[in-house]
Amino acid sequence: MLVSSSRKRRRGEPAPNGTAAGWNELASAAAHRQQHASHSRPRRRMKPPRAARQPEPGPRPPRTRGQRVRRLLLALFLVLVVMPTTLLGTAYWSAEIPDPNTVQTNQIATILTSDGASVIAKVVPPEGNRVPVPLSDVPEPVRQAVLSAEDRNFYTNPGYSTSAFLRAARDNLLGRDDAGGGSTITQQYVKNAFLSSERTLSRKMRELIISAKMAREWSKDDILAAYLNTIYYGRGAYGISAAAKAYFGKPAPELTLAEGAVLASVIRTPSLLDPESHLDQLKARWNYVLDGMVQTGTLTRVQRTAIQFPNILPVTEVDDSTPRGPEGLIRAQVLRELRASGISEHDLNTGALQIITTIDAKAQQAALHAVGTVLGGQPGELRTAVVSVDPRSGAVRAYYGGPDGIGFDFAQAPLQTGSAFKTFAVIAALQQGIPLSYRLNSEPLTVNGEKIQNVGGESCGTCSLAEAFKRSLNTSFYRLAQSLFEGPKAIADAAHKAGIPEQIPGVPGKTLTEDGAPPLPAIVLGAYSVRPIDMASAYATLAASGAYRAPYFVQKVVTGDGRVLLDRAKNPQKTEQRIQPAIADNVTQAMLPIAAYSNNHNLAGGRPAAAKTGTTQLGDSGQNKDAWMVGFTPSLSTAVWVGTEQSQPIRTARGAAIYGSGLPADLWKQTMDAALDGTPVDQFPNPEQIAGMPPANGNYDILNPPSPAPTQEPVLVIPPAPTPKEVEIFPGLSIPVPG
Repeated sequence: MLVSSSRKRRRGEPAPNGTAAGWNELASAAAHRQQHASHSRPRRRMKPPRAARQPEPGPRPPRTRGQRVRRLLLALFLVLVVMPTTLLGTAYWSAEIPDPNTVQTNQIATILTSDGASVIAKVVPPEGNRVPVPLSDVPEPVRQAVLSAEDRNFYTNPGYSTSAFLRAARDNLLGRDDAGGGSTITQQYVKNAFLSSERTLSRKMRELIISAKMAREWSKDDILAAYLNTIYYGRGAYGISAAAKAYFGKPAPELTLAEGAVLASVIRTPSLLDPESHLDQLKARWNYVLDGMVQTGTLTRVQRTAIQFPNILPVTEVDDSTPRGPEGLIRAQVLRELRASGISEHDLNTGALQIITTIDAKAQQAALHAVGTVLGGQPGELRTAVVSVDPRSGAVRAYYGGPDGIGFDFAQAPLQTGSAFKTFAVIAALQQGIPLSYRLNSEPLTVNGEKIQNVGGESCGTCSLAEAFKRSLNTSFYRLAQSLFEGPKAIADAAHKAGIPEQIPGVPGKTLTEDGAPPLPAIVLGAYSVRPIDMASAYATLAASGAYRAPYFVQKVVTGDGRVLLDRAKNPQKTEQRIQPAIADNVTQAMLPIAAYSNNHNLAGGRPAAAKTGTTQLGDSGQNKDAWMVGFTPSLSTAVWVGTEQSQPIRTARGAAIYGSGLPADLWKQTMDAALDGTPVDQFPNPEQIAGMPPANGNYDILNPPSPAPTQEPVLVIPPAPTPKEVEIFPGLSIPVPG
């Protein structure tokens, strides 16, 4: 063991010499003795004391019966009490209960005419037609009848029924069909508003938890009001407002106690208590409800005796909100436009929307009356479409696509237009510098072995484009298409500019083309298909001096609580000047005599109107299959088509072939006269002179040019070739690239 140099010297120990060497010598000797001692003496392993040794393991003594019982009870307590309580507590505190004022239930949307006074159709959500009413609008006796039928302890219970829950648990475990009955009003509302109708124990537990929490956070009146506005009463009626109309044809505030007891009775099983098929069962339930009111003290026995079972509307008189008439097709277009405007299905189903359309009640009635009058007594296979558009805005004022609201919509059907398409050829001609006084040969001609001729062999010899337009001479216009630069394509381009869309929803490919390639010369004769709504819109562009406004149906959308989702007045349709005003107005002037020329279909009171007829043939049969009349005033453009579903020959009841100047012109005139009756007689603007052409006003009559006017060759407007692209292949050296 080393000795510290600072240790005091022991007695009898030699003193170091006081030097560092002396102290080192002493430390070395001590270390040597220690090392010697460790080598000379073996180590001994220390054993623990005998008393500290562990006994050898032996078999454990068996648990006593008391110990086993205690362990079992502890396990059962954990499984049956602690774990469920923990889960229930967690579920209770995590359940989110919305504010009563923010809960949105399914509500019907109402589609109205432009003045907001007439209902066109209703949009019923998939799960119901609820129209919420405040609790104060439900008479107190009616409320008491509902409580008597469904939850007599409503105002005192905690929102749930323990006995009902246990009964549901028992029935679910035993697989009984009637599992899950006997819920409180709060539970019924929770199930209808927040949960599904599946009959499982887990759903019932969620229902109980949410009901318990709702009963603490909502007032009883709020719960009752929500329940009355949500529950199903049968006859397709969701909510007490719809039920009052479905059973008694009156609003909820006017319900009597006897009527309210009927509605309270049908809540539990509407299909099994329908008055049409189960009147006796309904009366028994009705008596039960009233007797319950006597038991709860809300009705005296004297009052009970005086109450008689009320009269219920026959189901045939119930207002069916499913539109089956022509208005159903308007409804379909409105819904399409709402989706395109960004109004969601959720807004539509829960917003109680008031949808103000562009449909003018007077114009719509004019169209419906004209269809009924003109086609009444005609062959049953005839179909028609009538569309009226306001040129100043693009608003659709009248719309008839067929008699069945869920059937085929002919106003949206691509159909051959016949000579009504010649209007776009006139636009193309004026755009290329060919005036209305340009003279064309109207004699028959043969193209690729196909003879082209006019109806009834009519001819004007060589006459002006304006005259050929009035007479609708196919031969003259076919020659015009051959005279135009890129004739068929120029006509298609003019039609697209006027408003014929390049793509029709649901129809593959581009319109007015040969599978994407340029159209054939037959385009000038209306060989390509166009929808009636697009013809009304394109002619409206001419009425607006070449300004295009897309047609639309929805003017304003307001929710039940007053929020404005859409307002065209603040965000009007975009206006595009598609055609030069001078060209559009000159084409309009050329169309003014046509209505009178077409069997005297000029409008009443001398009202100026520009129009064009059209007729297409059924192949080589020599019979007609489509007939059109399209025309406009400055305030209304209307397109009329008459045909059949299966492209059959169209004939009148007397067997005569139908032309555009016949039934379609009759429909057009009646619709326009009635729609415009009492409105100011608007005049078309005097067309400005087109550069390089004779004036269209003054002493020059575009329909009757001076006799010495010579035949004029068309002026071909050939656009300059585009500058070729170049690629630099060396610094300072570029070559043109073809194409």
